[in-house]
Amino acid sequence: MGAAYQNLCNGWQNHMLLALPQQDADRWQGRLEAVELSLNQTLYVSEKAPEYVYFPTTAIVSLMSLTLEGASTEVAVVGNDGVVGISWLLGADAAATDAVVQSAGRALRVSAQFVKGEIEHSCGVMKVVMRYAQTVLDQMAKTAVCNRHHSIDQQLCRRLLLGLDRLPSDELDMTHELAANLLGVRREGVTVAAHKLQEAGLIRYRRGHIVVLDRERLEQMTCECYTPAKKENRRLLPADLAA
Repeated sequence: MGAAYQNLCNGWQNHMLLALPQQDADRWQGRLEAVELSLNQTLYVSEKAPEYVYFPTTAIVSLMSLTLEGASTEVAVVGNDGVVGISWLLGADAAATDAVVQSAGRALRVSAQFVKGEIEHSCGVMKVVMRYAQTVLDQMAKTAVCNRHHSIDQQLCRRLLLGLDRLPSDELDMTHELAANLLGVRREGVTVAAHKLQEAGLIRYRRGHIVVLDRERLEQMTCECYTPAKKENRRLLPADLAA
């Protein structure tokens, strides 16, 4: 892997980019552009072809599914583990969901057409993309089950953990209104659930800023949708995949 590419990726920490095989990574040098993503920024909307794909590093992006009435639910979370634009890369004519920044931060972006060409001509790149696609499908399946069968308390715990897994700290910016929008539930339900977690000493919440105080207990309080998906992610995209 070229030194410039390695230094750029190490400095910005996107695990999918670091998983690219050495013989392919050199072609990406000079094409990756560092960008800042702002809260609520829409990277693309469904049914439109994206110009860029994004590899978040410190930002978190939600893939949102919307109804005709304007209601929305988060179907997957993308952070430093992957790429925003996976449906397009797999051959779709347009994005399958809206992609909205839910935690401001940094990302690396590159031409969507360039990455699509890389997939078509490199088995190594295709392998990494397909493995990540499987983790997204698994996350979507778990989200569907969780939203249908588990309590708001469990859903909130799971969403907080999904965010923590993609951030370098134990702190998140998330208002009750945002959490309700992501989970597709009423704000009052999120307020009650967050209050329970704070009273139990698991989190500290103030003005949209959440500090997780006891992650181990938070994992114990979430549903069975969280841990299997995390293990599957690690299995499909291990740290030494590019070796």
